[in-house]
Amino acid sequence: MTYTPTQTLTVDEFLTQYGDNPRYELADGELIDMEPTGPHETVGGKLATHIGMAITQASQPWFIPRTCLIQPFADTATARRPDIVVLDETALANELLWQRQPVITLGHSIKLVVEVVSSNWETDYARKVEEYALFGIPEYWIVDYRGIGGIAFIGKPKQPTFTVCQLAGDEYNQHQYRLGEAIASALLPNLQLRLDDILPLY
Repeated sequence: MTYTPTQTLTVDEFLTQYGDNPRYELADGELIDMEPTGPHETVGGKLATHIGMAITQASQPWFIPRTCLIQPFADTATARRPDIVVLDETALANELLWQRQPVITLGHSIKLVVEVVSSNWETDYARKVEEYALFGIPEYWIVDYRGIGGIAFIGKPKQPTFTVCQLAGDEYNQHQYRLGEAIASALLPNLQLRLDDILPLY
C-alpha cells in the first residue's frame, strides 16, 4: 500500500477555493470538514439570538457577522471559522483584509468566539483553547449540547456542558455550566441564558 500525503493549502489558496464555504476551515494547511448537522445549526442559531439581544441591551458597538474567518497567526496556514464570532465594529478600520473579504487577523477585533461541539470535539477543547487565548480573545464559549467531549474535559458522568473560558493573561480560566444553571459572562453581564434555552426541541 502506498501512502499519499494530504495536499496542503496556504491561507490564500484556502480563501480562494473555500473562503465562502461555511463547511470548511484550515489547520496547518490541512482542509478540515466541520460536518455541520441540523441540530448543530439549531443550537448555534438560538445562541446567536440570545447573544444579539444581550449586545443590543448593552448598547455595545458589537455585531455577529453572517460569515467570518479568523487567521490567528501570520506564520501558520490556519484559518478558523467559529460557529459564532462577535466583532467590535470600532476596531475593524485596522483590519487590512476586512474591506475585501470577511477575514480577521487582529485579536483585539474579536470580543467572543463560540464553538458548538461536534464530532471533532478534541479540537474545540484543546487546540482552539490555546489558539484563541494566544490570539487574545476575551471570551471563548464551548457548547457541548450532547455531552460528547472527553471525560477529562467535561467530567463523569458525561452530560451536556456549556464552558465559558475567560482570558486571564495568555490563558483561559474555565467555568462549566450544566442543564438548569444560569450562565454567567463577564463580557455580557446582562445575558439571560441557560443551556436548556438553546437545545434542539427534537
